[in-house]
Amino acid sequence: MNINDNLFKRVEKKTNIKKSTIVNLAQKLQGDNMKNEDTLREVIHELSVMTGKDVSKEQEDKIISAVINDKIPDNLDKMI
Repeated sequence: MNINDNLFKRVEKKTNIKKSTIVNLAQKLQGDNMKNEDTLREVIHELSVMTGKDVSKEQEDKIISAVINDKIPDNLDKMI
């Protein structure tokens, strides 16, 4: 078992989110998809469902704007 597998196992244990789910989300954000509003909204929604956290339309818009405009703060808590 390599270090990546160990990392995924730790994440899965803490979050109950499987490696395949994490990899699928990451694949959705490959290439130009980080600038695709529809893809970003889909990923935000999926993460919201997985974590059980509601994301308001206003929060979603702020996140998308920050990602598209390369303005991700060091502390994501500042965005929400």
